Amino acid sequence: MQKKTFKRAAQLRRSLYGFLITGVLAGGAHAEQAATTPQKGGNLLVAIDTDPNCLDPQQAGNNNSLNIGRQLTDSLTDQDPQTGKIVPWLATHWQVDDNNRRFTFTLRDGVTFSDGTPFTAQSVKDNFEAIVKLGAKASLASTYLKGLKQIDVPDAHTVVISFDQPNAQFLQATSTMSLGFFAPKTVNATAEARCQGELTGTGPFVLKKFIHNQKVDLVRRTGYQWSSSIAAHQGESYLDGVEYRVIPESGVRFGSLISGQLDVNVGVTPQDEALLLAKKINLIARANPGLVYSLFPNQSNPLMADKQVRSALNLAIDRDALKPVLSRYQNVATSVLAKTTPLYQDLSAQLKYDPQGAEKLLDQAGWQRQANGIRSKNGEPLRFTISYWQSAPFLEVVQQQLRKVGIDLQLEKAPISQVVARQASGKLVVDFYNLTRSDPDVLRTVFDANGRNVNKRAPGEVDKLLVQSSETLDAQQRQQDVTKASSLLISEGDAIPLVELATIIGTGQNVHGFHFDASSRFQLYDTWLSAKE
Repeated sequence: MQKKTFKRAAQLRRSLYGFLITGVLAGGAHAEQAATTPQKGGNLLVAIDTDPNCLDPQQAGNNNSLNIGRQLTDSLTDQDPQTGKIVPWLATHWQVDDNNRRFTFTLRDGVTFSDGTPFTAQSVKDNFEAIVKLGAKASLASTYLKGLKQIDVPDAHTVVISFDQPNAQFLQATSTMSLGFFAPKTVNATAEARCQGELTGTGPFVLKKFIHNQKVDLVRRTGYQWSSSIAAHQGESYLDGVEYRVIPESGVRFGSLISGQLDVNVGVTPQDEALLLAKKINLIARANPGLVYSLFPNQSNPLMADKQVRSALNLAIDRDALKPVLSRYQNVATSVLAKTTPLYQDLSAQLKYDPQGAEKLLDQAGWQRQANGIRSKNGEPLRFTISYWQSAPFLEVVQQQLRKVGIDLQLEKAPISQVVARQASGKLVVDFYNLTRSDPDVLRTVFDANGRNVNKRAPGEVDKLLVQSSETLDAQQRQQDVTKASSLLISEGDAIPLVELATIIGTGQNVHGFHFDASSRFQLYDTWLSAKE
């Protein structure tokens, strides 16, 4: 049995600015920030590069939406970004019994939703059961609750969550905004209404306005008193509010931050980093744990059903050649998992550049070069399209590399809503994205043949390994399962790892206390503004 107790002493031993040790703070002035007394008031103006699409953190999966949703809701636990330790938040302590099958949480007193409704053990039960009903719409959260057997509510401050099998990843999952909490009127609303802003949470901010492709406005939650045990202060947030502005043009974001019209630029591009540093703009960066940017072949498509073609994709990509277009804070992939993910192991030996080997595989598979340099078979060109919305200049380099071996990769950048719809259709020949989570169970979320099954493939050995890794309590065995599963995903061509995502954010010198959580998303509760010079 494990037992964790609520300890505010940890908060007193740690200043807010210790969080920034996990990232990179450049541009100066952080010593001054640490010595300055936080001030209350002001609206933080944040530029994001794409429409958040869906604001419900129980449903959403893109970084902009989750970074907004984190401000609206709290979680049972929190995860220390420095140590990875799970610490108290809405739960003061917990017990884990029956070989990680039963989790008993004791809840804090006095927590309410922003409409005044009390947060109780029944709230936990209702939210988690609603997530299970959302199914695929809750693309992350539903996998965290896979195998949920029952939820018991002995009293208003005690909730017992039981699973059919051991669940090694669940405690970390309770620290995510995907398992955050909302009032009954949100739980009972339609999934679409929740996406569009029907969200009444427990968090330090309240949603005021959401206009697609324009802005999201949040205001301070009056009476908030239940911050995480690793927060730097207690009580209400320092900020009066937060305004997220959707600004797709990187040049506009850059100029607005330099001129002081914006406080934060969430979408700093690699080419702007040196100029921002020269202008004494703070750059805060942290490598995202979880699944790296990868190509995911759809094996239900005849083209990608051929393992030789999938393997050729991997061999044809020179990852070192992607470095010139990356941020100084990014790295090329060395596994399907990023280096900051627990249980990561370097598998770069499986990602070596071998264009001759790629050509040999394609020849063996019957794909012959034509006069235009592109291969074809039975009159069909070796061509597929990637739809994406992210800033990913390295894809153009990948496009050039694949063309050298006769593969015609077409790139289609589109609004996030269109890309999400295409991904949901399951008809893309090759998918492209990353997924952030500070636990290796992120692999099961994406690849499980009985779950999301991004490859549309039949169950196999990798699925057994992923399930085993989510259940085992033996740390050494879990490491072996995760490593072997990662290796198989590469060797079978289920994942073509490319680049590790790093979150790089520029802030004005008037912005203080801005920090990342363990999953490299940001929490604005401790953020505050000083007067602009």
